[in-house]
Amino acid sequence: MTAPRAVGVRISYADVPPAVTRWVEETLGSAVVSYADQVGGMSPGCAARLVCTDGTRAFVKAVGTELNPDTPTLFRREITVLGLIGEHLLWARLEASYDDGDWVALILEDVEGSHPDLADDAVMDRLLEATDELSGVLHERSTGAAVDGAGGTLDPGLTSQQHIFGQFAAALDAVPDHPEAPVPAWVRADAPSWAARVRALGGDSMATLVHYDIRIDNLLQRPTGEIVFLDWGAAGVGPDWLDPLLARLERVDQDWFDSSLASSAPLARVGDEAVTTWLVGIGTHLAVRSVTAVDVNLPTLQEFRRTESARFLSAAARRHL
Repeated sequence: MTAPRAVGVRISYADVPPAVTRWVEETLGSAVVSYADQVGGMSPGCAARLVCTDGTRAFVKAVGTELNPDTPTLFRREITVLGLIGEHLLWARLEASYDDGDWVALILEDVEGSHPDLADDAVMDRLLEATDELSGVLHERSTGAAVDGAGGTLDPGLTSQQHIFGQFAAALDAVPDHPEAPVPAWVRADAPSWAARVRALGGDSMATLVHYDIRIDNLLQRPTGEIVFLDWGAAGVGPDWLDPLLARLERVDQDWFDSSLASSAPLARVGDEAVTTWLVGIGTHLAVRSVTAVDVNLPTLQEFRRTESARFLSAAARRHL
């Protein structure tokens, strides 16, 4: 069975400041009598399933700047996005949010389910179908509200994939400055050309709200089989083929990945070369970050970057060489 690739070190619900836990109980209208801390993801903050005296259940996530200076921004972005897109069975409902300028917390619907086993072909098919449905719902709910036709955002809290593509290209430009970065020789030998291709790809139309963090630790499968998408902290404006691509990355190291692209209309339209270019871009970006980034309270992140970079660049080599 497949398992979450991103597993950080989180605080427990018991370690959340009293001001936040009081807010949780006041909002839920009942005292918390038990909690189950969750694993998965890279946030150093709390993620817990709660049960209250009156039987109310909820999922709470909370983080403060003392744990990591950047993670509260991701939580604020999730609040923004969930407020924009409203309720749907495809994602956990936002019940309430808290922000005192330091600590940020969300109370979410506690979705019954577990991480899907993406080694199972039937489950993977469900994920691809759910991702296509998600793309349609996000397009419908965000049209005219969060995205403009030029690919920017009307809400500055959302990420811009044009900016992220620029980061990928900048990493390729910086490859000669970081000989210690785990970038394969075939990429190093042609880094300027790859940077140009990434920049060209980033110049394409980007007017779609995308989740941009579809991986096992951000997915639940209900007992009835439906897929639920969690953690919207990376969401923003990007191309319509991006989420369908991310949904396939668990199997990026398999021939299945290459043959599956034709089953997505956006991926078939953008073409194989664009997919390979994206893999080179993100793989190189992660490789360079693995030797340059300074992460606060994220002790497993560098190894995650190296592992994922190797998977993506190996897949790009299979497709390109």
